Formats: sequence, C-alpha cells, structure tokens
Amino acid sequence: MSSTITTTTAVGDYQSIELDAIRHSVLTHDSKPVHRKAEDLRQEEQHASTESLTNTAALSISKLRATIIIGTVACINLINSMLGGILVVSLPTMAQDLGLSQELLLWPAGVNALACGCTLLLSGSIADVVGGRKVYLIGIFFLTATTIACGVCRTGLELIIFRAVQGVAVSLCLPSSVILITSNIPTGTYRNTAFACLGAGQPLGYSVGLVLGGVFTQEIGWRYGYYIGAILTFLIFIVSLWGIPDEKVVESQSARIVFERLKAEIDWIGCMLLSSSLGMFSYVFSVLASGTSHFLAPASITLFSIALILVPIFIWYSYRQERLGRKVIIPPSIWSNHVFTSLCITIFVIWGVFNAVELFLTLYYQSVEHLSALQTSVRFLPMVVTGTATNFLTGWLVKRVRADILVLGSAIISAIGPLLMALIKPQASYWTSAFFATACVPICADVLFTVANLVITDVFPQKTHGLAGGVFNAISSIGQSVGLAITAVVASSVTLAQKRNGESATEKLMDGYRATFWFCFAASVMVLGVIGFGLRRIGKVGIKQD
Repeated sequence: MSSTITTTTAVGDYQSIELDAIRHSVLTHDSKPVHRKAEDLRQEEQHASTESLTNTAALSISKLRATIIIGTVACINLINSMLGGILVVSLPTMAQDLGLSQELLLWPAGVNALACGCTLLLSGSIADVVGGRKVYLIGIFFLTATTIACGVCRTGLELIIFRAVQGVAVSLCLPSSVILITSNIPTGTYRNTAFACLGAGQPLGYSVGLVLGGVFTQEIGWRYGYYIGAILTFLIFIVSLWGIPDEKVVESQSARIVFERLKAEIDWIGCMLLSSSLGMFSYVFSVLASGTSHFLAPASITLFSIALILVPIFIWYSYRQERLGRKVIIPPSIWSNHVFTSLCITIFVIWGVFNAVELFLTLYYQSVEHLSALQTSVRFLPMVVTGTATNFLTGWLVKRVRADILVLGSAIISAIGPLLMALIKPQASYWTSAFFATACVPICADVLFTVANLVITDVFPQKTHGLAGGVFNAISSIGQSVGLAITAVVASSVTLAQKRNGESATEKLMDGYRATFWFCFAASVMVLGVIGFGLRRIGKVGIKQD
C-alpha cells in the first residue's frame, strides 16, 4: 500500500457547483473591479507560483506526517480549551487560594479570550508571510511557558497576567494551525477529517476540562491541571518540531525579503484599528459581566466610547483601502456575500451561547444543587461523549449532506439544552432534564467549527489562510465575551430584582439562572433563521475541486 496521500477520486466528488459559485462570488467580493498597481499584479503572480508549489507538496505528504499535523493542531486546541474548562470548575477554590476578590472572579477566564481576540488577526497575517510552521512552533513554546507560570502563580494578579500572556500565545497557534492543514493536507476526506479534529478541540477540550477540573480540585489540587497541561504541550512541541515538514518556499526567503513582505503585505493600520476596537469592547464586556456598576465607571465608559469611535474609522479606512486597490485586512465587499456573513453571525451566536450555557450549568450544579466540584464534573461526562461522537460523524457526513442541513439540524438539537434548563425543577432527578440538556449543548458548536473552517478557508485565497483562521477565531472569541457578559448581567439583574417574600437566596439565584437559560434559548432560536436563510445555497463542503 502506498505511504502517501493521493487525490484520485470519482467524478461525482467534483460536483459542488453551488460551493464553486459561492467561492467565486466571495473571492471577487461581489463588487466592481478595483484598479490594481503593476506591483500588486506581480505579487499575485508570485503567490500563484507559491500556491502551486504548496498544492504539490500537499499531494505528496506521507500519511505519518499528515497524522502528526492533524494530531498536534487538534491537541493544542484541545489542551488550551481544557485549561479553560478546568479554570471554570476550579475558580472558587483558586480564588480562595490566591486571594482573588469577587470583583475579579471572572477575569482569569475573560482576560485570556480578550488577549487572544485582540491579537488573532495580526498573528494570522504574520503567519501568512513568515510561515505557519514557524509561528505555530513559537506559539506552542510560549504556551508551554505561560501554562507553567499559571500553575506556579501565588496571587490572583499573577494569574490574570499569565492568563493574558497565554492568550497571546494561543493566538499564534490558532491561525497557523489552519495554514498547516491547508498547505499540507489535500482537499477531500483527509482535510475534512483534519478540520473535524481541529474543530473538536475547542468545545470538546472545554468539556473535558470541566470533567477533569473537579477531579484535580478535589483530589490533587488545581495546579496539577496546569502542570499536566504544560507537559503535554511541550511533548507536542517536540513532536511538531520533528514531524511538521519545512515550508520550502518560505524557508528559502532571506530576512530582508521577509521584512519587505511584512511591510508590504500586511495591513498594519487596519490590524491596529480593528484589534484595538475588539480589545476595548472585550474589556468592557468583561467588566460588564462583573456588574453594571463597574461598567458605569469613568474608565469603562471612556474605553467603550473610544471603541465605538474606532468602528466607523475602521470601516471608512477599509473602504478607502479597497477602493484604491491597497492591502486591506478584511475587504468590506466580502460582507456583501450573505453566505459568509451568515456564517460569521452563526459562529458569533452559537459560540457565545455554548460558553454561557456551560458556565451556568456549572453554577447551577454547584450553587443550586450544592454539589461538589467532583460531582459537578461527573455530570459533564455526557457532553464529552456527544461532542466526540459529533465530530467523528461530522467528518464523515460533511461530503454527503448539505452543510446548511447539518448546521440547522445540529442547532435545533443544541437549542433543546437551554430550553430544558429553563424549565427544570431543581428537585427533579438529574436524568429527567439536566442529563439531556448537558448532552445536547455541544452538538452545534462541534458541527459548526468543522463546516466553518472548511468554508472560510475555501472562500479565502491560499495566501491568506492564516488571516482566515484569525477571522474565524476572532469572531468566536468576541462572541464568547459578549455571550458571557450579557448572560451574567441577565442573571444578576433578575436575581437582585426578586423581592417575593419567603423566597430563599438559592431560589432567587435559580430565578436568575432560569432567565439566563431562556435568553440562551431565544438566541438559539433566532440563529435558526440566519442559518435557514443565509446558508441555504452553501451546498456540500469538503469536496475536492478541479
């Protein structure tokens, strides 16, 4: 049997007319032609040559190398999300050990997404120029160091700082992971499997972290979760250093050429405007999650106002850059394609709802049911099982079933989760409602991550796949921040507003949680319309193209 991955396939595998039309529409941005300079045309010719060499390399990569690439990128995604899950379950114990005040309780979780979201687009753009392998290895190395730092920290402030730096390290890994897959794994079943594994990392890793968090906290201590995570990350670094093939085209460039490309091919001003705006918004949302009184503080109001001002400035700048035929981080005309726009809206909502429901499930089990961290963790096991099964099934179905049907069907199933929790009676058995709610929650997130990665990397040119990965993960990160902030405000507002006589503190708390679950259910129903209308012409994805 041959040791290389080939791309021979039946004629039927190429029949994806709808996706071709979408790809052509997005790549041309559905807009009028823009004047381009001769220098831009020469650069495109160079990129075409680079893409040709890259595609040739993808056709001949060995199965061992392909397995290493898929395994390492999936594991890094899983480990990072797992650490976030461990943090959520262990947070009360960590706050007590580190002297973390109630006002800063959500910051160790929020600051990681904040730092990651602010630097994703820039990291992706740099990876497109410097090379995915280099940026990926640098990211893994710093992720190892910052994970160790989180494990040995002695104060709450140290934990917040190390978690922020850890977010920057993650931002180096995520977009470069997309480059490693698209430049080394040929289109078709292998790439579908790769993106299914990559997509599984975030929701599945978070669920695994929720399960392990209780075990570590109650049995050996929460710090061991970070120590084990650091060891695993370093092992992946060693394997990646040996197993991921060199990028011949990128490696042959001199330092001067790389520097010139960094200056010419990255929209630095656009990156700074968008990253600054996203960072400020994420910060304000994190503050809002801690309480509305903190949001009304002068610093928060000022940052929120600056973030709002930067949005129209970025839009004007981007339109001007595109009109003049210059580099622009995200061409405004790409949003005129309703498939791409609908996909981004869906990612934003689904990932926000997923994280919010998982957080409030944890709070429900510990604050309303008064379960220990270990007992809470055991109740998240159904989420791990359904998440794993969903990813394997999605990798197999994605070429056989239309993507809109996959996403719509999984979104309907996931919407059952918050609905059951909104109707739940705390005294009822776990098996009547909570079990099914926990099992349903991750399904849409797992399907969507796989489908979205395939579509977004298809509509973005090969030379900008790092940026494509940055766009996707930035949208999901900001969705997470917004989802957690809004649901935290809903829960606290309803809880504080309850003034009925004879109602205990736990019952008031449950009223707030119930309102939050209703909000998540409403958001899940709303996004069904976006999926049904916006993705109806997406067709099948993950099919080999001529």
